[in-house]
Amino acid sequence: MRKTITISLPKDGKQDLDKATAEEGLSRSDVIRESLRDYLFMRRFRQLRARMMAKAQAQGIYTDEDVFKRLA
Repeated sequence: MRKTITISLPKDGKQDLDKATAEEGLSRSDVIRESLRDYLFMRRFRQLRARMMAKAQAQGIYTDEDVFKRLA
């Protein structure tokens, strides 16, 4: 089920959005939905990464090189 929300943007934000929609051939809703999906994905990724980094550091893993040494 879809829900409608209303957002407000500064004038230059709306202009940038309209430019992006014209260039991409998408609707405003499509661009905003895609942007929100990307934002939420990156947010979840950062949260997961922070949890995993704490566990890794507790085991002495600080760099990519440390990971590769453990895998070799």
